[in-house]
Amino acid sequence: MRILPALLALAASAVARAAEPPVPPPPQLEATAWVLVDQASGQALAGHRANEPIEPASITKLMTAYAVFHAMKDGKLKLDTAVPVSERAWRSEGSRTFLDLGSQVPVEVLIQGMIVQSGNDATIALAEAVAGTEDTFAALMNQYAERLGMAQSHFQNSTGLPGDNHKMSVADMAKLARAIIREFPEYYRWYSQREFTWNNIRQPNRNGLLARDPSVDGVKTGMTEAAGYCLVSSAKRDGMRLIAVVAGTDSMKAREDASLALLNYGFGFFETSVLRKAGEELAVQRVYRARGGRAAVGLARDLVVTLPRGQAARAEFEIELAPRVFAPLSKSDRVGVLRARVGGEVVAEAPIQPIADVPRGNIFRRIWDTILSWFA
Repeated sequence: MRILPALLALAASAVARAAEPPVPPPPQLEATAWVLVDQASGQALAGHRANEPIEPASITKLMTAYAVFHAMKDGKLKLDTAVPVSERAWRSEGSRTFLDLGSQVPVEVLIQGMIVQSGNDATIALAEAVAGTEDTFAALMNQYAERLGMAQSHFQNSTGLPGDNHKMSVADMAKLARAIIREFPEYYRWYSQREFTWNNIRQPNRNGLLARDPSVDGVKTGMTEAAGYCLVSSAKRDGMRLIAVVAGTDSMKAREDASLALLNYGFGFFETSVLRKAGEELAVQRVYRARGGRAAVGLARDLVVTLPRGQAARAEFEIELAPRVFAPLSKSDRVGVLRARVGGEVVAEAPIQPIADVPRGNIFRRIWDTILSWFA
């Protein structure tokens, strides 16, 4: 008689799959490399040569900003800190904010000059304010890249001017943009700023998608002869944020069209869902030598997944707990893993941890549980 429920479950699953909208392949773009990533889950939804290192041009300034934001967080700089404009910054080639040699310019102005105008003079002035020299600052950029797991990136300068070993992959660009949005939301607002004026010179933001699509609120453009026209863009619709990176197109319009095609594809056919919430009790685990002998376990962070529309409802969960764990335990200790499957395929997994710290029990509990653990 158990066959009937199983058949009914299979039939229900088939009906659910049939009701899901089909997902076409991603758009094919006239670009060197591209990737589309969900902000919350970090999942790549589409890509082409996403992990190949390429010349990043002014996309480099995302890492410059990331390092500057950290310097502000650490109290090394403030928005009103006056920064002297050195001759090296003043003489920089390429895009400029038109700073005056020897002037003292507030950090907030320099940041806007770097982000909105992509000014190399403002960028170098910030690098020197943080690290003394641009070379030292480049070493700092590489340290942050290593922390973020940007394995295909290496920086030789703060601006993105060509260098023999100056490179990023589009996947690393997306990873860096995610970090800025996640860690420094208070500063992300500058990436949607349409224009900036300094020294009576008004310059527009080169990210044309800010005007073309109201859901787009960043992030950064880049262009050199070797790199072509590049764009890291981010948009938020109905609570879902996507990051598109397009590199190596042949015009400003081409990079915008390609980016918008990726964003529309992602929002049209995918959705991001919280499958399990942080702090939710998933199981009660046997904990030897603990007061009470057991502990509630769950997730430290939400289990977030990006799937084709309708598939999240079919997720099934598998809990795998460590066979023997001993008190004391902290909330950061890993005691198992939660896996989410759709159609038998693992789509996400996360470590299982105690919901609260688990102290040791009394001496009698510890002795008794030690004996029991020998036979477990």
